[in-house]
Amino acid sequence: MRSVVGRCEMANEVIEFALLAWREDGIWRSSRLSNDAVNDIGIALDALRAQQVDGGAIAMLAIDDAFFIIIRQIGARLQMMLSDVMTALDYEIAAEVLELLDIESPADDDADEPAGDLSLLEDLGIDAMELQTICDDGEMYPDEQLEAIARRIGFGEQFTEVLDNE
Repeated sequence: MRSVVGRCEMANEVIEFALLAWREDGIWRSSRLSNDAVNDIGIALDALRAQQVDGGAIAMLAIDDAFFIIIRQIGARLQMMLSDVMTALDYEIAAEVLELLDIESPADDDADEPAGDLSLLEDLGIDAMELQTICDDGEMYPDEQLEAIARRIGFGEQFTEVLDNE
């Protein structure tokens, strides 16, 4: 058994989750969103709007072993990114993200690449190039990619704790 977010290698268990993270009084907090959030982007958007604090809030969604979505809301400003544009061909939630970003759906022969605002975490220490590198890492599952991002911006322990407590 691997310690990263509790993925069981022997059972090849698929990790799907949605969580919300925010800073309150300079301390990162996080909570799990409803399991329905991995199928309905509106649930994550509603949670972000309800959690308005200094610096905004971040929603992280890992879907199957295929991709992840990061959404950030700061005041009225909404930023989001999808780790692999090609997933919009097979997953409705990925297609919804592209629609919200006003990005055309990919063609079957397009390249696997992230879409959206890759600079959405820049003020937290992850620039667009680093986020692109994480998205391109084919050796990591989406939950591992999100854990790496959470650790890099300062709430890795809270991230792991939230997922391990489910």
